[in-house]
Amino acid sequence: MQPLLSQTSIKQQVDELMSKMTLAQKIGQMTQAERLGCTPDDVRKYHLGSVLSGAGSLPENNNIESWLKITDSYWQASMVNDANHLAIPLLYGVDAIHGHNNLKGATIFPHNIGLGAANDTDLVARIAEVTRKEVLASGVDWVFAPNLAVAQNNQWGRCYESFAQTPQLINQYASEIINGLHGKLAGEGVIACVKHWVGDGATAHGIDQGDANITWLELNNTHISPYISALKAGAMTVMASFNSWNGNKCHGHKYLLTDVLKQQLNFSGFIVSDMNGIDYLCDDFYLSVAQGVNAGIDMFMLPENWLQFIQHLHNHVELGTVPMSRINDAVRRILLVKFASGLFDTPCPSERVWANHASFGAIEHRSVAREAVRKSLVLLKNKKNILPLKKQARILVTGKNADNIGHQCGGFTINWQGVSANDAFEGATSIWQGIAAVAPNAVLRRHDDVLAISAKEHDIAVVVIGEYPYAEGHGDIRDCENLIIEAGSQINGQVNISAPYGNSLALKKLHPEDYLLIKDISDKGIPLIVILISGRTLIINDELDKSAAFIAAWLPGSEGQGLSDMLFGEFNFQGKLSFSWPKTSSTEKKKAAAKPLFPMGYGLRYKIK
Repeated sequence: MQPLLSQTSIKQQVDELMSKMTLAQKIGQMTQAERLGCTPDDVRKYHLGSVLSGAGSLPENNNIESWLKITDSYWQASMVNDANHLAIPLLYGVDAIHGHNNLKGATIFPHNIGLGAANDTDLVARIAEVTRKEVLASGVDWVFAPNLAVAQNNQWGRCYESFAQTPQLINQYASEIINGLHGKLAGEGVIACVKHWVGDGATAHGIDQGDANITWLELNNTHISPYISALKAGAMTVMASFNSWNGNKCHGHKYLLTDVLKQQLNFSGFIVSDMNGIDYLCDDFYLSVAQGVNAGIDMFMLPENWLQFIQHLHNHVELGTVPMSRINDAVRRILLVKFASGLFDTPCPSERVWANHASFGAIEHRSVAREAVRKSLVLLKNKKNILPLKKQARILVTGKNADNIGHQCGGFTINWQGVSANDAFEGATSIWQGIAAVAPNAVLRRHDDVLAISAKEHDIAVVVIGEYPYAEGHGDIRDCENLIIEAGSQINGQVNISAPYGNSLALKKLHPEDYLLIKDISDKGIPLIVILISGRTLIINDELDKSAAFIAAWLPGSEGQGLSDMLFGEFNFQGKLSFSWPKTSSTEKKKAAAKPLFPMGYGLRYKIK
């Protein structure tokens, strides 16, 4: 399935290099540290195979020059060739899940849930190409994307990382994204890493890192399916998932990692753990190391305790609790990817073709993101065809998400949990800024100011409401803490649970200030256009009732003008829900099949006047 990895010449190069490697050098290749926890000297001394910048791990100034300085330093350390160290190029990895989202000035695309609503494979391919070029500009060669989760519960804090609740669209997207990220490789492509293997979107009650209590048939048909498409497209790295399957953690699941992925699916690339993923296999880290390696993980993402991992694994090999054959298999897979991707023939990051390229954050890239915003928007309501608006209308723009680029980008943007500001971005446009650029009579007001206005001052109001940024378990919705006890009691190993975002999917309960703002404007008799910024479908019955039009904007990213394009009829709506929209919030399975407020595939259009 990965033709590059099967080339005889590459296998011969790997065998020749491995014949020269010591045990320490092999274990080093299996180790990935975080840049804040290791130095370039550590890379050379311990022969580290990879370094990552985790979400929010930003160099000083957070610009292309500072990124290139960092990636150069680690690369050069890895390429020292002397009596103690073999020159083996380092893999530098980042989470680039909606553009190069760590780097200020990058083009930030809608999160996956919005791209699922767009239902456009050509668009997704072009997004992957832009992401590739902007990542390469900073000297990075490995991205932890795409996320192929098939989210089944909108209470999950990572729901926005999923394209759809069914696998068919994700299957199509997977191959397009892999091809777009890889490009030609050999210095002009980045290595994709599909994640998270497997079943992370199926956990009970949508609990992040929880237990997927599902049959093999459901796991295979729904959650493994997108990986088959990705592997056929040439995916060379796979990230293991934090979740468990029927009580057994994926990071220690030999059947899923080795028997299914490597043997049944003929995956010849390498598996990387998620961050500290083996830490939760058991209470003893020493035992967790052996369990993870023997289960089939090849490289270990360990931001802080990477040196302890190296020491423990060395001891396991000496004692025979981890066979040397498993070490050799892991290292061979890692080196196969490094040779096949052209890393051995690539210069240091700052000397590569795309380094500090002028296209980074440029208009041609932002135009793709703006198009993605337009195509991702779903029009849920348009009473009396109030949309599109006239540009000369007296428009009141308000709501906490109207002029906040951080909020419209969501989690995994600049920082792990996102940011709440405009000054963290360069070249980006808020929703308000997009409206103001084309509507001369539009005004932006805070909620307190809205109380003093009269209906005679405004023809219409655009109210931008919704969620604050969040990532992973911090975005979970849990209406009962007993769910944690119930879910955790079935899992073998430790359960890592974050404080949730809230206890209800009802927007009125999560953010009562939004409903009060809508009510205050509605009571004045001003028609409302409501724009919802969210990483999932929410209970919006009351807000919907008081609106004349309602738009699900998801987490649109850095190009707020995409909203104004649609509000004023420059383009028609084409987004369709890739998730059904619920009427009620419930964790009870018997209510899960209740008729939705809007079915999957729903989305209105209007006649452009």
